[in-house]
Amino acid sequence: MTDHTENIGAKAQIDFNCLEDNCDGIIRFSLADIADSDFQTVCKKCYHTYELDGVLREKLLKMLKLITTLREIEDILGDCNISISVANGEVKIPYALLLTRLNTMISLKIGDRSVDFHLRVEPGAEETFR
Repeated sequence: MTDHTENIGAKAQIDFNCLEDNCDGIIRFSLADIADSDFQTVCKKCYHTYELDGVLREKLLKMLKLITTLREIEDILGDCNISISVANGEVKIPYALLLTRLNTMISLKIGDRSVDFHLRVEPGAEETFR
């Protein structure tokens, strides 16, 4: 598997709960790795293999593109704020800070199940990942 992390300039990790019955494993992989056409990942607890179908792969590749775009406009984001109206005025939160503090979750249907894919970009520590 090729490491595409240098292409996005960020560490982006996806994880989700293993879909096998009676397995509580968590599947983790780099979002950049899905760019490989033969990408697959394995549950380290029950060894079930996961491959991405075209629809899921396309959605995750769009997330990869979004992260790449955010990295490309990072200098602009440094000047942007999110303004929240409060009783006595407004509070400005730097956009870049907001992006580092949000936990992004993508809920997708796989078969008859809804699966939550957690996306974490550039965590401060390995413990940030589940």
